[in-house]
Amino acid sequence: MNRKYTKERYLELVDKIRTAMPDISITTDIIVGFPGETEEDFLETLDVVRKVRFDSAFTFIYSKRTGTPAAKMEDQIPDEVVKDRFDRLLSLVQQISSEVCGREVHTVQKVLAEEINDHKEGYLTGRLSSNTTVHFKGDPSLIGTIVDVYLDESKGFYYMGTLRP
Repeated sequence: MNRKYTKERYLELVDKIRTAMPDISITTDIIVGFPGETEEDFLETLDVVRKVRFDSAFTFIYSKRTGTPAAKMEDQIPDEVVKDRFDRLLSLVQQISSEVCGREVHTVQKVLAEEINDHKEGYLTGRLSSNTTVHFKGDPSLIGTIVDVYLDESKGFYYMGTLRP
């Protein structure tokens, strides 16, 4: 995919960042099934995911786009191989994210109230400074403000919380 860095350099940079800011939230985008990706390449990706322990990862299956250099490349990966790799990656990402994103449960955190929750009446949806989503009961007049929320429960990728006065 024409990356200009190595796995080792990437891991060194993550270590440097985490040393300077231990509570930093790190996320990534990962594409599975790019032409020429070998099983060894994919296993290296899983190794990076295990070592970095991303707060979240946006995972995608490579899709051939007409007119792009990649669409003309040989070694297109069969769909069943891509699907298997994607499922293995997603499983690992979800496991790690649920462990990492639960670290603030039972604490009071600053939350930017962003919008009315469209799944639960009377609730708002907001975000921590780490970009993790928090759902909590609140009045729509709070939207756009930063409020204190007790994080009652971690649901893996988001928290359920209680607004603090």
